[in-house]
Parts: sequence; structure tokens; C-alpha cells
Amino acid sequence: MKPFMDEDFLLDYESSRILYHEFAKEMPIFDYHCHLSPKEIAENKQFRSLTEIWLNGDHYKWRALRANGVDEDLITGNGGDREKFNAWAETMPSCLGNPLYHWTHLELKRYFGIDLLLSGETADEIWEHGNAMLNQNDFSAHSILKKFNVEVVCTTDDPADSLEYHKQIKLNPGVETEVLPTFRPDKAIEIGKEGFTEYISKLSSASGLEIASYKNLLQALENRVDFFHEAGCRISDHGLEQLFYEQTTFEEASAIFEKGMNGQRLSFEEEKKYKTYTLIHLGKLYHSRGWAMQLHIGALRNNNERMLKKLGPDSGFDSMKDFELAGPLNQFLNHLDRDSELPKTIIYNLNPVHNEMIASAIGNFQGAGTKGKVQFGSGWWYNDQKDGMIRQMKDLANIGFISHFVGMVTDSRSFLSYTRHEYFRRILCNLIGSWIHKGEAPADYEWMGKTVQDICYYNARNYFDIKRG
Repeated sequence: MKPFMDEDFLLDYESSRILYHEFAKEMPIFDYHCHLSPKEIAENKQFRSLTEIWLNGDHYKWRALRANGVDEDLITGNGGDREKFNAWAETMPSCLGNPLYHWTHLELKRYFGIDLLLSGETADEIWEHGNAMLNQNDFSAHSILKKFNVEVVCTTDDPADSLEYHKQIKLNPGVETEVLPTFRPDKAIEIGKEGFTEYISKLSSASGLEIASYKNLLQALENRVDFFHEAGCRISDHGLEQLFYEQTTFEEASAIFEKGMNGQRLSFEEEKKYKTYTLIHLGKLYHSRGWAMQLHIGALRNNNERMLKKLGPDSGFDSMKDFELAGPLNQFLNHLDRDSELPKTIIYNLNPVHNEMIASAIGNFQGAGTKGKVQFGSGWWYNDQKDGMIRQMKDLANIGFISHFVGMVTDSRSFLSYTRHEYFRRILCNLIGSWIHKGEAPADYEWMGKTVQDICYYNARNYFDIKRG
């Protein structure tokens, strides 16, 4: 029987242990997609308590607390920090088998040096020890990024954002990590959602261009792409409940935009046409500037109407959507590719039923000059766990090239999430190590180790057009 979470945690074979300890463990982190706050980085946030750094904004933990019957006041409400922490400690034993059980104890070990299992019985000791460490000056946002050797962080930013905090970070020699914005124009694409016209007004102010027509909108978006580019942005991101492809023209999209701005109800077909034309236009902009485009597909959001009214969006009430993806995905990529305007693209899916389809689709649109130009992104959200990561990597390896995979992202709002890279690296090394152990891959550690290091770091560094400094 192996001890819980020892130095060989998740490493079942000698070959796995060699790959992790000698090749993967010390690689820098290239976190090309996350939701960290640029403001907290710019201000070198010092956290007041374990509750603030560990529980605030973490939808995974919020859902676990609700599943354990905890009152909302101790989750997102006005409960005290200590009471909220106690609720989380008492919930932890019920998380057995959930990735939160592993993530939590990795965070305790790597950030705080705590080997205790979190529970109601150990809550006092962990609370006192963890808070004592947080009160030290070397437990700030900057020191965490330095401690975990985070070379690059790409935050997620709205086109109307001033990027003022990114500017502050760039001028601060104390920030050793390269912190760059990512262009996320979801609100300009979601024409059928409440608040669309108000957002267009906000975008108009940010771009310095009156948006009185669809042509103006496209120009305003291009202005913001250029603004982000000047700030070092080289990646876009799109959160899409469903990817659509509907043949349309500029004239049709313009009429639909005008109708939406006038508050008229749009048909489903009209929404699809508007979204298709706008996303393709953006894809061409990204290609012309050498950006990579991320597509996060398949989150069915804000399903609990009662809690949406009480807490607002992004409060932990999202789940997987089921829909047809193969046709629209291939048509969308083909539209951009036929005129040689397809940018580097990473496709993440929330529903694992699409894994093999995506792994096969990306092979249709690879291109000269970039290894793995179109990527099947890492296990995302509900797939960001041991079985989900293994499924994604096996499906990619079976149908495409795992050797060109750009690896893991935190996709997190928490500074405590950098242990997820360790979790991923251990799982990756165990997968490749199992192939060596079974004689399915050669025991050539120079070759296998290089492949592991590429997936952990070098592939991402080479894929994105990000120059440090």
C-alpha cells in the first residue's frame, strides 16, 4: 500500500518516476489561459486569510459546499471567514474521489507545508498555521508567481478594458513573470443576451468610435485588437455555449445587428448568422496579427434561475451542454482556411463525447510552418481531473500528435491553482511511463524526457508569439 500523496503520487511505474522527477518537475510554467486578476497582481495582493485566498471566487469549491448542504451564507454570503473555512474543512472528507480532494491537499503541502488531511478535526491547526504564513511578506501575489516559477501569465480581459493594471505591471521591475492580456469579446458576440446594447455603448467609448452600424462595430473591435496587441496580447479567447456556422453576408449581418440594437427580438437563425460572421471576421484579424485563437465550447451557463437572480452569473450553476459540433466546427475552420486566414487555434470542449471528433477534426486544418497549428486543448473544467486529462491525451495521441500538445492551463481565478500543473505533469508522466513499462514505447529517456518537457513547457513557448521582456 502506497502512502497518501508521497513524492511518487500518481506515478505507478519506475519509468513514470524517472520522467517526472528528472524531466517534468522543474520545468517553468507557461500559463497561457487563466482568470487571475491583473489588479491583484499589479497591487501585489496580500491575502487576509485562508478563506480569501482559498475560497473566494472558486466555483469548484462552491459547488462542493452546496452539495454538502452548507448554507449559502457560508459560501458566497456574509458569513465570517473562519465560519466559511470551517464549512470547507468539514466538507473535505466528502470530496473523496473528486479532484478537489487531491488539489486541496497538494495546495496545503506545496504552499503551506502542511501534511495534515483537512477535516473538521484538523481545521483549527490548519487555520492557525496557514494564516500565520499568509501574514508573511513573502506570501504575496508576486512571491507566489516567483515560487512556482511561472514564466508567463495570460489573463482574460474584455475588449473594453483599459488594461491599466497590465500597464502598471509592465512598469514594475519587481514582477518577474510576464503578465499579458487575452482578448475575450464574448459580450460583443452574444447579441441575443440581455445587456448587449449597453455593452456596445461601453465598447464605443473604449474604442473612441461611435458604433452606429455593424461596420462601426467591426472597426471598433479591430481598434481594440490593435490596442491589446500593443499591450503584448497575442491570444484571443471565446467562451461559446455552442459553435455555429451559418452562411451569411455582411449585409445580412448588418441588418441583424441593427435589429438587435433597436431591441427587436431575433430569431435563432438570425443569431447564428450574426455570430458566424462576427467570429469569422475576428478570426481573420487574429491571423493577420499572428495571434492564437482559443475556443472554449460547450458550457450551459446559469441554469438555476432562482440563484441567478440572487447571486448573478458565474456563481457555480453551469454544466455541460449536448449538441452537434462536428459540422459547424469543420465548416468554421474551413471558411478561414480556404483563404489562408485560419489563425493558430486551440479547441477546448466541455462535453467529452466530442473528444475523438475534435481530435480528428484538427487534423483537417494543420499547416506548414507551425507544429500542431490547430490544437485539441487540455481537459477543461469538468474534464480537468485525472480521468478527463487521461481521456483527452489518449484521444489526441490515438488520432493526432500528443508530442505537439501545448499542455496544461490553470483556467483559474486562484493564486493557489499552480499545483494543478504538477497534477497534470504527474498524470502525463504516468501515461507515457505506462507505455514504456508495457513495451509500447521505447525506454529512451532522452527522447521520452524531451517529449515530456515539450508538453509541459516548450511547445507552448514556441507556439505563442510571446517575447519576454
